[in-house]
Amino acid sequence: MTNSSIGMGEQDRSEREKFENELKAILKASDDANILLRVIGSLAFQMHCPKFGYLQAAMGRAYTDIDFGAYSKQSRQITEMMTKMGYVDNREVYIASEGERAIFDKPGTGLHVDIFYEKLDFCHAIYWKDRLEVDSPTIPLTELLLEKMQIVQINEKDIIDTIMLLLEHPLGETDHETINIKFAAQLCANEWGLWRTTTMNLDKVKQLAQHYTQLTDEQKSKVISQVDEIVARLNSEPKPLAWRIRDRVGDRVKWYKEVDEV
Repeated sequence: MTNSSIGMGEQDRSEREKFENELKAILKASDDANILLRVIGSLAFQMHCPKFGYLQAAMGRAYTDIDFGAYSKQSRQITEMMTKMGYVDNREVYIASEGERAIFDKPGTGLHVDIFYEKLDFCHAIYWKDRLEVDSPTIPLTELLLEKMQIVQINEKDIIDTIMLLLEHPLGETDHETINIKFAAQLCANEWGLWRTTTMNLDKVKQLAQHYTQLTDEQKSKVISQVDEIVARLNSEPKPLAWRIRDRVGDRVKWYKEVDEV
């Protein structure tokens, strides 16, 4: 885990409300314009964890931006909507990413919006195809989990968000208020690297959760249980020949992409 302080630090209620209220305004505008936007990042975990969302503030997990997943076919509509709301489009990011990412800033407010088209592509690619319609207003819980677990140099903020998710939601084979570990296992069986990074980070979540004084012993045990069940399911999923061959190589060959900071 890296020692990055990004996304960590005390944040008063008014500052948190600034992000939360702006998120609501953007979602309303997108609904009015018939644009499909799904929340990702810290605010998505907050929205989907009404019982344990308090842990973000308690553990010093701050909001830094507002993130969405979207389909590229609506990129022009999204840019028009954001412009009407007072945001300035960073065209360099959109061009450099070949249309896979857009960044908007609202001058004088400290508000920053990041939109990922078709996929979240950092250390590994998490695709949105046919999945943004599954849940609302966030991406499905499985993708929320993998959004964090696919980061090789995982940060404390990612650990905290994951702990919240595991405490709040059961594991199962559906997407309705459930972490669909069947789907996660299938994705990891299709890519050895995603399996390697995900299982590596789940172990970090399990270990680090034990050191948070903000968690009760019962909550720490729940995190351990959830992690153990997920890892067991990922490992038991039948793997194709290509996966098994790559597994023999293991960590001797790099299995992930480096994350470039914008």
